[in-house]
Amino acid sequence: MAEDYYSILGVERSATPDDVKKAYRKLAMKFHPDRNPDNKEAEEKFKEINAAYEVLSDEKKRRQYDQMGHQMFTQGGRGGGSGMSAEDIFASVFGSGSGDGGDFFSSFFGGGSGRSRNAATRGEDLLYEMEINFEDAIFGIEKDITIPRSETCSRCNGSGAEPGSSRKTCQHCGGHGQVAMTQGFFSVRQTCSYCRGTGTILEHPCKDCHGEGSARKSKKLSITIPAGVDNGSRLRVSGEGNAGQRGGPPGDLYVSLHIKRHEIFVRDNLDLYCDVPVPFPLPALGGTIDVPTISGKENLKIPVGIQTGTKLRLKGKGVPSLNGRGRGDQYVRIIVEVPTNLNSEQKKKLKEFADSCTASVNPRAQSFLEKAKKFFL
Repeated sequence: MAEDYYSILGVERSATPDDVKKAYRKLAMKFHPDRNPDNKEAEEKFKEINAAYEVLSDEKKRRQYDQMGHQMFTQGGRGGGSGMSAEDIFASVFGSGSGDGGDFFSSFFGGGSGRSRNAATRGEDLLYEMEINFEDAIFGIEKDITIPRSETCSRCNGSGAEPGSSRKTCQHCGGHGQVAMTQGFFSVRQTCSYCRGTGTILEHPCKDCHGEGSARKSKKLSITIPAGVDNGSRLRVSGEGNAGQRGGPPGDLYVSLHIKRHEIFVRDNLDLYCDVPVPFPLPALGGTIDVPTISGKENLKIPVGIQTGTKLRLKGKGVPSLNGRGRGDQYVRIIVEVPTNLNSEQKKKLKEFADSCTASVNPRAQSFLEKAKKFFL
């Protein structure tokens, strides 16, 4: 092994995580065993590169490595390994699944690394966007939806082969799923174009699914939306995604929720807010009013002298917690409404009232005027 992980990857000690990853990708592609068959030196170099990347790509391990040094870190009993093989580390960087990005080995090395090309593959997950009413998010509801998805072909049971027939070994690649292509000094393995890397060919494709093993269908599902979901919540419905391949399990269905705006209430986590306009005599004299809550009408006491913008709390009238433990509160913001469209008699009485008021009736206004006097000189 080389004396320093930084020199193995060819980066400075000040290298960023992106620099480390870029250097690793370049070297890993150069020394990968599939590109260097029967080359022990390249194989050992590949292991060195992966050991270095495993440590330097992990913030905690890299800090320990810098503090203890190479010898102490690798031979002092602590080590930095996670038990991952060189191929596992390589796959974690380049991708090795069957998702949208494809399989790096299949696309670059032609399905290499000796992995089974006929192994069962899990089906893809599906995402369904659903819009629900504000009240439905608070109280929960059952919703019926119809989703298009691929389902295992009932005729061939997902094998792709017509009943009574089977797959046979591909004669073009000998069942390896790859063919060797020589380009100058390099010998590169590529995916067999006849069997598409599976190593086998269908003798008689299924008449219903044409060899795909699955068919596109629509399915109606009943989705339970629990009380307390919020905008952007995702519900997982296990096993209702696309069908798997070659006997693999189906994927899952994810339902993403979008909640409509409410004409009165605004939500903040588990609490609800609403503005309630009141005629100005009520805050001056005090009293009670009926206010809306998400569960119905509630009587609210208005204290004498309450000012506009003051929030009053209705405990336990908010949103129920998803875990069933408790419920939020509702906050009512009082908005004192200034009267408009007064007739002459109303204006006269209002003026008489104003003339009868002393400074003590409006202490906040009086305090402000005292502070503002110096600006009026």
